Amino acid sequence: MFSTLHHLPRPIPPSFTSCRVCRKIVSKRMSTNPPIEPKVRKFESVEGADVSSRRNSDGIRFRLVSYNILAQVYVKSSLLPHSPPACLKWKARSHAIFSVLKNLQADFFCLQEVDEYDSFYRSNMDSLGYSGIYIQRTGQRKRDGCAIFYKPSCAELVRKERIEYNDLVDSIKADNVSCSEKKNEISNEVKGNQKAKDSQKESRDLNDPLVRLKRDCVGIMAAFRINKPFQHIVIVANTHLYWDPELADVKLAQANYLLSRLAQFKTLISEEFECTPSLLLAGDFNSIPGDKVYSYLVSGNAKAAETIQGEAPIPLSSVYEVARGEPKFTNCTPGFTNTLDYIFFSPSNLIKPVSILQLPEPESPDVVGFLPNHHHPSDHLPIGAEFEISRQE
Repeated sequence: MFSTLHHLPRPIPPSFTSCRVCRKIVSKRMSTNPPIEPKVRKFESVEGADVSSRRNSDGIRFRLVSYNILAQVYVKSSLLPHSPPACLKWKARSHAIFSVLKNLQADFFCLQEVDEYDSFYRSNMDSLGYSGIYIQRTGQRKRDGCAIFYKPSCAELVRKERIEYNDLVDSIKADNVSCSEKKNEISNEVKGNQKAKDSQKESRDLNDPLVRLKRDCVGIMAAFRINKPFQHIVIVANTHLYWDPELADVKLAQANYLLSRLAQFKTLISEEFECTPSLLLAGDFNSIPGDKVYSYLVSGNAKAAETIQGEAPIPLSSVYEVARGEPKFTNCTPGFTNTLDYIFFSPSNLIKPVSILQLPEPESPDVVGFLPNHHHPSDHLPIGAEFEISRQE
């Protein structure tokens, strides 16, 4: 058993050079250690018991996670001076984000600010058994978008549709054209001058609704057929609304358009597949609990939607609010720390949340000093829920 000792190399006499080499090797090994060691919390049942301790059910159970992963195009040390520089490098961040997704083991991922879909996420998520659908933001300047990853072993994609909020601009243009048809035609020269003025106006005049509403934001909605232990259609929608608090009316208009499209999509799926689909909506809504957009989404009451014709066409509940109240924050930066990310579901007798992903408290060590940091690769936290769908009688 000791014969292998004869095959060991002769010891090298210590020298300044060999010590320097040793230091280089140690340094190299230390540099390969990841600068981000992701902190991934557990799912906890809404009753407070551990998820694994729940008894088995004959209903459909699936897990959905929503996560604004922070597009790398927005990662600059000048914008994130509080973050350790090593945590902002794409190689470190991408590995950390992938590790978070892998550990969360969701059946559906709704990701926002995805800007490396083809070069990184699609192939890496495929290695974990996921397929994906993706929509990039409208326009030339913004390269990120929204993605839904799902497990074909769990759910079959049966239909998908894009949501482009710049369609709000087209609807206004259509109204303007309709009005203009009632007026006399103006000369070509005047038209040309007006077009030039509009072009200049479009770049900066926020009083112009065509400029105000053109924010290049997008979303995506898809219908999935789950076959085990019985067949059921689930609609999953993912979106990222505009961020600027000074343009709250734009966000409200986007929310109205979103629910309008979702209502149409749900009707389409219901008629095509002769079913009553469950509906889930997730994303970064850039709206805090209780503001007009949030209130409109969860209740559709006339007060919250006073600038919109009619009430919300789909009733929605926030899964965290129903379970134990909205988190204290999902976005954590020096300039802003509050809740912006939500998972909504259309309540019915068939679907209920059974667990939610835990989130840190403000004093938790992994969020002290704000995000991104050595424990979180994004300035947002992932949120998640597990749902149970009962068999329809």
